[in-house]
Amino acid sequence: MPAPRLEIDLDKIYHNATTLVTRLARRAISITGVTKATLGSVEIGSTMLRAGIAALGDSRIENIRAMRLSDSAPSLKDVPMTLIRSPMLSQAMQTVLYADCSCNTEIAVIEALSLAAGTLNRTHQVVLMVELGDLREGIMPEDLIVTVQEVLDLPNIEISGIGANLACRSGVAPDSTNMNALSRLVDSVETTFGMTLETVSGGNSANLAWALGDEETDTGRINNLRLGEAILLGRETLHRRPIDGLHTDAMTLTAEVIESKLKPAQPTGQIAQTAFGDPAPASNHQGTVRQAILAIGIQDIDPAGLQAPEGVEVVGASSDHLIVQADRTELLVGQEIPFQVKYSALLRAMTSPFVVKVFGDRAAA
Repeated sequence: MPAPRLEIDLDKIYHNATTLVTRLARRAISITGVTKATLGSVEIGSTMLRAGIAALGDSRIENIRAMRLSDSAPSLKDVPMTLIRSPMLSQAMQTVLYADCSCNTEIAVIEALSLAAGTLNRTHQVVLMVELGDLREGIMPEDLIVTVQEVLDLPNIEISGIGANLACRSGVAPDSTNMNALSRLVDSVETTFGMTLETVSGGNSANLAWALGDEETDTGRINNLRLGEAILLGRETLHRRPIDGLHTDAMTLTAEVIESKLKPAQPTGQIAQTAFGDPAPASNHQGTVRQAILAIGIQDIDPAGLQAPEGVEVVGASSDHLIVQADRTELLVGQEIPFQVKYSALLRAMTSPFVVKVFGDRAAA
């Protein structure tokens, strides 16, 4: 098989997805399966649908377009899809054309979506995102009622729900306090305008500890979560702990050794910045070490997001090289080394055209 490659076990992803669908259904919470870390993979999107997930979301309209137009995945042509990052003004027409719904915070963007929807003679749904403390995207809670009124005045736009996002920029954990605040905002909007909101999207994989932790937890009005990492990697995202009963090894990155030598553990010469302007990494080793170079680099993966096999340690990287040490065994030129991936490494590997994606016995470069 070619290397470097990302081997993707669709059966394990199916298991993770169907397990989460079942568990969250007990709390009356549906899942929007997020494909953004997979570059809108039609194989993974289709697997999520087979597992019982009824809607997909992605942060890039280009990914949604690719899934919509894929001839190899008919199930993706009509499934509800949400653009989970606020649309760019320059992509309002594409957003309405390919996405049924989009998450929004700016009235100027929603006005552009309204114009595009009118041109295409269709209705576009929006989820209004509110700020609950993580300080990424969101309408300030005190401005929500005014914003809803402005959106209701626009033609060809329908407010399908209210949403929030936590644990991304600042690491704020979803808990009963901020989730109850979201429920109260939903109640306020419905009471003020005499409407019923279909979707209350409480957040992402970081919400699972709250949603599934204590059976006594009142999930309030939250009836949807946007899940990607938990399905793909089997972990919650607050502490990256494995979720009980889920596979954490559905993705395996394999790279090939292109150099293997005994080298000094410490560099020699005057030390400046590395190729990416970072301080030179410190080494705890002394004397001579067994060092190997693998044919993959920062252009393709995040080295910090790799979990090396036992006895192998990632010690550095440049654009095209990953440097490892294996003091107990000699790594041979041509040998392949498998790594488990964290979210950051998965995201970059899926985006890199130099990493071959292998689904079972089928590869998609």
